Amino acid sequence: MPIYEYQCTKCGEIFEAFQKVSDEPLTECRFCKARVEKLISHSSFQLKGSGWYLTDYAKRSSSPSGTETSSPGAGPSKPAESGSPAAAGSKASESKV
Repeated sequence: MPIYEYQCTKCGEIFEAFQKVSDEPLTECRFCKARVEKLISHSSFQLKGSGWYLTDYAKRSSSPSGTETSSPGAGPSKPAESGSPAAAGSKASESKV
């Protein structure tokens, strides 16, 4: 439930009230019964930890034009590894020479 601050227009007393968002604002001072005004105060809401700021997100790899986005498995092609049949045949012929 939000905490709202009110100030009395007569005695100047500032007080807080726990109210639902759907509740009507207070109209009467709890000390002198005069009219009150709702104050705009600083929020105590804070975003702590990582992931809340633009710099915390993973950087996307971009193409020179900047229009291409990376997708899983669509990385740059790699040369044939030594475990592939084509690479094994060429290594075998090199070692026999």
